[in-house]
Amino acid sequence: MNDVTHYPDSPRAEMQRFIPADAQRVLDVGCHTGAFGHALKQARRIEVWGVEPAREPAAVAATRLDHVLAEELGADSPLPERHFDAIVFNDVLEHMTSPWDMLELAQRWLAPHGVVVISLPNLLHVDNLEHMLFERDFRYEGRGVRDRTHLRFFTRKSALRMIESCGYTVSECCGINESWWSPSLARRAAFRLFARWLDEFKPQQFAFVARLD
Repeated sequence: MNDVTHYPDSPRAEMQRFIPADAQRVLDVGCHTGAFGHALKQARRIEVWGVEPAREPAAVAATRLDHVLAEELGADSPLPERHFDAIVFNDVLEHMTSPWDMLELAQRWLAPHGVVVISLPNLLHVDNLEHMLFERDFRYEGRGVRDRTHLRFFTRKSALRMIESCGYTVSECCGINESWWSPSLARRAAFRLFARWLDEFKPQQFAFVARLD
């Protein structure tokens, strides 16, 4: 499977709303084919940069965004400092050896009062928990929470801890892409009877907005 088809060409509509209304310059880290930034540019006047190390999706992104770096993001990447009103990590940090280092590095390019916008898979999603509890397994897959390219795994609590440890204050945190309904009567009953306690097991991902302290 090539790089373009491995992940969907998705505008991530559920993440669009987390970009501040007054943001004028956005950096999308791991932009893939640039669908997210392209949707932003269609909705408003905004400058979008992308970083994508995979050659094929980077070539597609270059036709959609204002600037695209076809490389791994690092300290030597040619990006303007203190330039971006929002730096976006849509399901990207979990693929990195040290997402902590990346969040700290991102501060170099973040404009004063800028924000980081982050989406992370939820390790405690009910489908994943049932797989581990009932099958006694952790079977890696092509996509999803157990994507075989994931190097790091997060719960809501551990994600918040990571972001805050890098010097940010989280202003928004919420579950996205809820998926918990099942033909199983037991599961449906559990979510209705213990809704508050099981709420964290519904979202497939958590979204965060954070700014520097």
